Amino acid sequence: METENLKNIVIKALEDLKAKDISILDVSERTSVTDYMIIASGNSTRHVKSIADNVITEVKANGVRPFGSEGGDASDWILVDLGDLVVHIMLPAAREFYDLERFWRDAPADQNLIQQAH
Repeated sequence: METENLKNIVIKALEDLKAKDISILDVSERTSVTDYMIIASGNSTRHVKSIADNVITEVKANGVRPFGSEGGDASDWILVDLGDLVVHIMLPAAREFYDLERFWRDAPADQNLIQQAH
């Protein structure tokens, strides 16, 4: 599946379950691990888990098999690895502590999808 289509599916899955503060970072020039990181927040560990489950369900429904996910039922951070795209769903405190946006601050943000996500 084309990366742009996958990003759109993930954004919709995040928005469907009311994920907060969705951020898309183009890290393709900074790492060979992935091209994009999508970061979003949930209100509780249960919400974070539900959002991650919805992302996985939606990408599978569109023919994409995730490479894996890290985190669990009581986690404040769940990562979903989709290859060219990695999704981080975090509680606000974990997101502030790890500050992935600052870590990758020199990576350009995908402004088109950020505007669509709000």
